[in-house]
Formats: sequence, structure tokens, C-alpha cells
Amino acid sequence: MRHRKSGRKLGRAWDHRKAMMKNMARSLVEYEQIRTTEAKAKELSIFADKLVTMALEDSLHARRQAYAVLGSHHSVKKLFEEIGPRFKTISGGYTRVVKFGLPRVGDGAPMAMIEFTQRDAAEPVVEAGGAESQTEK
Repeated sequence: MRHRKSGRKLGRAWDHRKAMMKNMARSLVEYEQIRTTEAKAKELSIFADKLVTMALEDSLHARRQAYAVLGSHHSVKKLFEEIGPRFKTISGGYTRVVKFGLPRVGDGAPMAMIEFTQRDAAEPVVEAGGAESQTEK
């Protein structure tokens, strides 16, 4: 039975899913906007909102918890010094998932872009795999 089990499986084992979420969270913090599938974006939104909530507290304990997820001092510094202060007046809804009209060419998977709601607009969109691309506006 699957009672009280939350979250999407995304067709992966738990360790692969955990590593993928950490990698995508690190990319989201670094680039502030990434392009991935809808299901991954929706799941990452939950994960990223918890990271921003940690950044609002800005204690040593919160920084160590964020480092356990992000695994990079540079990412933790950016999260706590740049991204966190933007959301001081907002009580939730730190990320936005925007669905694309066209599916992925190879397998027809529905695509989406996840971004922080408060961000600089001059940054390029980054694929979840790491390659940069331009979006139509």
C-alpha cells in the first residue's frame, strides 16, 4: 500500500532521485532559472522552497543544512546572501513553474521552466543537463 507516501517517483530509485534533486537545486540556485520536465519542475519547486525558507533564517545551523543539500560553499553563499534577502517580505511561493507549449522533441515529454519569483531578468535559461539555450519571449 502507498498510504502517506508523498512525492513523485520520477521513474528512478530513491538514491538517484535524491541526487538528481540536489543537482537540480544547485543549478537553480546558481542560474536562478532552469528548463526541465514538468514533473521534475513541480517536485523541485517543493525542494527549492524549503531551501529558501532556510535562507530566511540565516543561522549557522541553516547554512550547514543547506550545504548538506547543495554541496557547494559558493551555492550556499549565493543562497543566503543574494537569494534569501529578496524574499524577506514574502511568506511563501518562492518559485514559479511555467509550462512550455511544445513538448520535448525526442520523447514528447511536457517541458517547463522553473525560476525564482524575484530574480534578475537578464540571465539566460539553462537546461537541466547544463547546456544553455535562449527562450522565446
